[in-house]
Parts: sequence; C-alpha cells; structure tokens
Amino acid sequence: MSARTGAAGRARGDGRPRRLLLSAVRYVLPAAVTVAGIVIMALGGESDVEGGASIVSAGLAIYFLNWLFRIGVTGDREREREEAAREYFDRHGRWPS
Repeated sequence: MSARTGAAGRARGDGRPRRLLLSAVRYVLPAAVTVAGIVIMALGGESDVEGGASIVSAGLAIYFLNWLFRIGVTGDREREREEAAREYFDRHGRWPS
C-alpha cells in the first residue's frame, strides 16, 4: 500500500475492481463501440456505412475524451508537486532536491 492511498485505499481494499472498471471504460468500451461500428459498416448496406462511421466516430470520441481527462489529471498532480516545492523553498530557502 503506498503512502498516497492512505486510509482511503485501505478502506477500499486492494483496488483491483476499481482498476478493472477504469481499464474497461478507458479501453474496452471505446474498442467495443468502434468494432461494432466497423461490423455494421462491413455487413450493412449503403446507409449502414454512414451509420457505422458515426458509431466508429463515437467510439473514438470516447477514447479521446478519456485521454484528455487523464492529461488534465496529470496536470493537476504536477501543479500540486510544484506548489509543495514552492512551500518547501519558502520554509528552507532552497529548492528541494
């Protein structure tokens, strides 16, 4: 158990169900939607190609929204580390190593 998870991490257990759910939402859901769109395009008629393309676009949109969210969360963590380093600098007069 890492120091970052603390008591909240211990209360939830080992976190495997949460990680599985995150992986499913991040990768399996967009892949399933995209594959469904490709299957519809391959097996359908002319109008189904347009509908399948829309479904493929929706699957890609799900993936890229998840990606943008992860990028935003990473930026938040970096800002928190920067703020902690600035507070350390204010207290000790030197940048933490």
